[in-house]
Amino acid sequence: MIRLLLADDQPLFRQGLASLLSLEEDLEVVGEANHGKEAITLAETLQPDVILMDVRMPICDGVIATREIHNRFPWIKILVLTTFDEDDYIWESLQAGALGYLLKSTPALQLAAAIRTLSQGHSQLGPTIAPKVFAQLRPPVVSKQNSYENLFSERELDVLRLISQGKNNREIAKALYLTEGTVKNYVTQILGRLELRDRTQAALWAKENMNI
Repeated sequence: MIRLLLADDQPLFRQGLASLLSLEEDLEVVGEANHGKEAITLAETLQPDVILMDVRMPICDGVIATREIHNRFPWIKILVLTTFDEDDYIWESLQAGALGYLLKSTPALQLAAAIRTLSQGHSQLGPTIAPKVFAQLRPPVVSKQNSYENLFSERELDVLRLISQGKNNREIAKALYLTEGTVKNYVTQILGRLELRDRTQAALWAKENMNI
């Protein structure tokens, strides 16, 4: 069972969303928050698996709440669900630790599928959101004589390709016959070399620059 916390300042939307999600046998709404500050408190007490987070909320907005929850409880997955697709909101939410970003117009079945994907540690971006992220994501400064192949070893490239496919460390280790610790070290090296914050950004970089 995937335990959900809904954070949105519109009670009618929350209630409707909770009703739709409750139709899924593997999803359970365990709490509802009216604003970001309440979401932080409920995240601590309820320890949900996934939080559906609106961006614009009173008292404490979704970006601030996402950053606080991600820093304190990094195992909780956060999916931004909002009506706003402005570039700043998208980028700030992902940088704050959100693993996905969808619009409220997303059909219920697609939203449920996205929640399941997120709960497994994979990123999820809406079809109109991904291009905006790609547009903002820029590769590190690389000379014309130095392509991405020269930035990484063959093994690091293998890891990066699997990251771009949404694989977690365990799955990568199994695919490449490595230990999870070794994979974790490779991921750390890749993020450092690209000057990126997390594997979601690394996956986006790979898709944008490696023709994956």
